[in-house]
Amino acid sequence: MLCAHGGLRAQADLYDLGSVREIRLYFAEENWSDLLDTLYLHGDERLIGDLVIDGSSYPDVGVRYKGFSSYSSSREKNPFNIKLDHVHNGQDHQGYEKLKLSNVIQDPSFLREAMTYEVARQYMPASQANYADLYVNDVLIGLYTNVEDVSKEFVDKHFGSRGNAFVKCNPTTVDLNGENSNLSDSPGTDPAAYAELYSLESDEGWDELLELIDVLNNDAAHIGEVLNVDRTLWMHAINYTVINFDSYVGYAQNYYLYKDDNARWNPILWDLNMSFASFRLTDASSYWNGFSIAQAKTMDPLKHLNNVSVQPRPLMRKLFENDTYRRMYLAHIRTVVAENFADHSYYNRAVELRDLIRPHVYADTNKFYTDQAFESNLDQTVADVVDYPGIADLMDQRVVYLGNYPGMSGQPVITAVGHAPEDITIGEDVFITASIAGADTAFVAYRGVANALFQYVEMKDDGQNGDGAAGDGLFGARITAATNQVQFHIYAENTVAGAFSPERAAYEFHSFTTRITAGALVINEFRALNDGPETDAEGDADDWVEFYNASGFPIATTGLYLSDDPGDPTKWAMPNRVLAPGEYLIIWADGEPNEGDDHANFKLDADGESLMLSYADGSIVDQVRYGTQYPITTTGRYPNGTGSFQEMYATFQARNTIDGQEDINRYLRVFPNPSSGDISVIVDEDGPYELTIIRSDGARITPDFNLSGDGLVRIGTLGYGAGVYVLEIRSTSNTTRTTFVHTE
Repeated sequence: MLCAHGGLRAQADLYDLGSVREIRLYFAEENWSDLLDTLYLHGDERLIGDLVIDGSSYPDVGVRYKGFSSYSSSREKNPFNIKLDHVHNGQDHQGYEKLKLSNVIQDPSFLREAMTYEVARQYMPASQANYADLYVNDVLIGLYTNVEDVSKEFVDKHFGSRGNAFVKCNPTTVDLNGENSNLSDSPGTDPAAYAELYSLESDEGWDELLELIDVLNNDAAHIGEVLNVDRTLWMHAINYTVINFDSYVGYAQNYYLYKDDNARWNPILWDLNMSFASFRLTDASSYWNGFSIAQAKTMDPLKHLNNVSVQPRPLMRKLFENDTYRRMYLAHIRTVVAENFADHSYYNRAVELRDLIRPHVYADTNKFYTDQAFESNLDQTVADVVDYPGIADLMDQRVVYLGNYPGMSGQPVITAVGHAPEDITIGEDVFITASIAGADTAFVAYRGVANALFQYVEMKDDGQNGDGAAGDGLFGARITAATNQVQFHIYAENTVAGAFSPERAAYEFHSFTTRITAGALVINEFRALNDGPETDAEGDADDWVEFYNASGFPIATTGLYLSDDPGDPTKWAMPNRVLAPGEYLIIWADGEPNEGDDHANFKLDADGESLMLSYADGSIVDQVRYGTQYPITTTGRYPNGTGSFQEMYATFQARNTIDGQEDINRYLRVFPNPSSGDISVIVDEDGPYELTIIRSDGARITPDFNLSGDGLVRIGTLGYGAGVYVLEIRSTSNTTRTTFVHTE
């Protein structure tokens, strides 16, 4: 039976880390745990149950246990995988179709997973994570970490696509003395040899994965063409800083790879519950047989370059052998340490989270450690089957060790980043400048489209690149502003160390925008009374606005606003899109922004209003004032992109035409025609008129109708049989007839 338990928290964000979610499962079977144990042995089979998340109910979800070492049939508290759309296609909670609940084993502090994900999200796409109390049939099972699934929705959110090659890098069975998912080419060239080591989350991708493996192992000079090197260096920097070795580092597992639209693979962290040295079974190097807490504190972040790799780790060794990549990697570690640990901010955050979850931890009678262990593990080692280091004891000493590590200091200093001229027109050359001290070389990486590849230009201090006088410490590089928004970051290095600006590059970046010239990006067409056939992803026939890039350059919509209220020009922020020359963009004006970033927070008024595209300061990019709209037509520019607005038949995401214009200008129009229900009529008559319907037998009927303004008449057809009818309009100066078909 599906039950509901209060809806006070129903609208809270599923992954809000400032509160604890309440998740309830209901199974008809009293022996549900035994059944889940049995299904666990059969792989992906699921038990059907009902789900309530903070008062929101979802019937017929699919449930199974998950995990490897975290699962045991002898445990009351096992990790859960809950699939909301297992039976009902499209069923989700706040857009999420799957829940991943971890049972917080191997972590007396209850802090490791949520904290590490929060750190990682500053530097690369990583899952959201918080806490949830799980009940089954109204019995509390315990407090879990609630971690966002790395799904197609996840990659779509972070990479802007979901249909490319997508791989989970976890072997079917972890070989404690094997290579696992290490991206070595040892298995050979047959994709079948890799099937037990990796699993496809996409329909295809084996050949593409083997291409990555081949280039990584045999042609590392070109690895940047098939791998997002910077994103990979960030993953390694996070893992080594917080000693998260149940990862690519230790047994080469617990990460994903997604190939973006630039044909580059991107690593994604996963399963961080044993970070902060909770896992110490191996480093796959000189500590191949395990390492102590003391050794964790001084773990060499370049162990796989400076020492052996007992099992190959090409994703580290091949990158670290490149001098620049190695300095970039150490610069990323410097940033992670400085922004989270050296200033002790991690400790304050840990105390906040501990205070939040304390009553829930105490109420969890199935947890794996005592209340005292929970209270003390932030500071002190908890001795159990293994010793779990105190997080502060580990990290405070690790900060000291890393601070003295070669390459962590002596880096160039980058300040006063700017560009000239300040006011830029699309297509114009721009100088990116920065004061850089202590650098041998520097470059600027820039792009005009979000998620696109960065282009690299060397920065020089030669007095010829907008950099002032030669040798004055001001470096410059000339680029072309190919779009109205340019994103860029700077990297500089010497023989000792490297530095980025901004320090979180390339995940964060500097940017500047140019003004869009008049007529470049226009409101091209809109429908303010949509009876179909255009529908959004939810299948709704909502109002829409079409934009068109009429210029010869790509145009970004970032920083622009759409509004139907002249008094509030920044009513709704446009999504981050880049329109190529001649490209169209549809925004659904349905007042349902929760359905996606292409859904505005207002609806269009079919009786007429103003529609405007503007900047944050209220300056107008394009604007139209329109009158009453009709369901069978739209209002659009003709000629396409440049002409004045006029009534036309819809050309959704296509060039506007005036095909059928003579029909639009007729005195009398009926729609829909044929019709199985009521009909609407547009009468282009200023004076009084009589309206009559003539049946096929000649009978004359005065129909039930109402006037909606501007000549729109709605006629009820209840009781009309199927057949052909004649609609007659008689005025003092004119009598006009047209036929329509009623189908029932």
